[in-house]
Amino acid sequence: MDQLSHLMAGFAGALTLVNLMWVLIGALLGTAVGVLPGLGSSMAVALLLPVTFSLDPTAAFIMFAGVYFGGMFGDSTAGILLNTPGASSAIATTFEGHKMAKSGQAARALATAAMGAFIGGLIATTLVVFFAPSLVKLATAFGPAEYFALAVFAFVAISSVVSESIIKGLGALSIGLVLALIGVDGISGSVRFTGGLPQLFDGLSIVVITVGLLALGEVIHVASRIHRDPSALRIPASGRIKLSGADFRKALPAWLRGTAFGVPFGVIPAGGAEIPTFLAYGTEKRLAAKRKDPEFGTTGSINGVAAPEAAGNATAGMAMGALLALGLPVSATAALMIAAFQQYGMQPGPLLFERSGDMVWTLLASLFVGLVMLLIINMQFAGLWAKLLLVPRHYLYAGITVLSMLGVYAVSSSVIDLWFLLAIGILGFIMRRYQFPVAPVLIAVILGPLAETSLRRALTVSEGDLGYLVSSPTTIIMYLLLIAAVALTMVKHAASRRKLRSEAMVLQDS
Repeated sequence: MDQLSHLMAGFAGALTLVNLMWVLIGALLGTAVGVLPGLGSSMAVALLLPVTFSLDPTAAFIMFAGVYFGGMFGDSTAGILLNTPGASSAIATTFEGHKMAKSGQAARALATAAMGAFIGGLIATTLVVFFAPSLVKLATAFGPAEYFALAVFAFVAISSVVSESIIKGLGALSIGLVLALIGVDGISGSVRFTGGLPQLFDGLSIVVITVGLLALGEVIHVASRIHRDPSALRIPASGRIKLSGADFRKALPAWLRGTAFGVPFGVIPAGGAEIPTFLAYGTEKRLAAKRKDPEFGTTGSINGVAAPEAAGNATAGMAMGALLALGLPVSATAALMIAAFQQYGMQPGPLLFERSGDMVWTLLASLFVGLVMLLIINMQFAGLWAKLLLVPRHYLYAGITVLSMLGVYAVSSSVIDLWFLLAIGILGFIMRRYQFPVAPVLIAVILGPLAETSLRRALTVSEGDLGYLVSSPTTIIMYLLLIAAVALTMVKHAASRRKLRSEAMVLQDS
């Protein structure tokens, strides 16, 4: 096969001492920046882009291969340990990962995430090498009606799955949609809900909302419980560092399921890895409820870490294929990579393989090398990262607050964003206090603009005919799956309420 011979030639170029050094430097720098709350993998690429100006193209892109996946690893590390994911693609990993950290399994959660990232990235990168042209056809099957159906599916599925109350889940979704409406309307150019503040014309940054809800909201919530629940400030840092055979067998199906979610979204320009990671998490939650897994949602389940992490890195791996083969950036990080190509006078797309084939295949080979290198580094450093939890709680949470503020300020250099961060942190505290899930807020903020734009474009194309929204097999299948998922969730919630009522009646009779 031509692809295999080209890949072997790429490995010959990547496996030199100098190029291995660049992969290692990129992996370490990407991970280090990704760990910082509010920065994340896209910021890692943006910050390190000027560093490569003095390098030749092959060395520069080999370094970026390490930065690209290293940032993804770092995003989840901060989320698991500190409940402050470095990017929105790591939010779903945080839900179970931080619960594992609080129950003394931080190193185990980090090892699960590292292995999941490796498996998802490895499978996706392999598919890029051999099947990218076939998978890229998937992107052309999506029009505005399909994107709207996809967004609605994610909205309702996540809201009904992550909350014990569908009403609270939809309420949280509504809060997120309101936040997503702030700013300039992308289609008409009119200004909405800004209160006359020019700083809000671009809307509320997803970084501000994510860090505010997850990091600052958690800090305020913990601070409010210090005197009533002193154990809230104690997070044990002990626990097994390596995964046992039983852990591996338990997590392997979740890794594969997560990868299956992530691969298609790597070629669909739907904003990045947020949708597949949330869908992978929701699937694991439903499966855990079916098999009555006592760890999921309490002490933390490795399946809840494994699936989203594999999904996120599978999306990232396929996104690189879509970028190289079509010149199609499906995420913010991929868009920054286009800037990296253009600084060397290259344009990603079909002609890139013809004009710069040697460099492209060396880059693809270096993705494999970077994944292996990151797995080795992160499996060894899992215990070291976990020792961050040995820092006294009042220092650690003060540090989280400072890093959150610095991360938000570094993105926009705007003081008013710090005030918005504080306001959203208070909102996050109130939601925790009254047991509203934060995941629907985040998914609504991320996908709200996509849903609105797709709906309006679909109605424009169809001249107001609502039937256009369900005119293709793809949309019909997604809506049918959505109806089935909601019906199943409602039946399960009703059964749980009946069980609780019957148990209460038994206790009263006794």
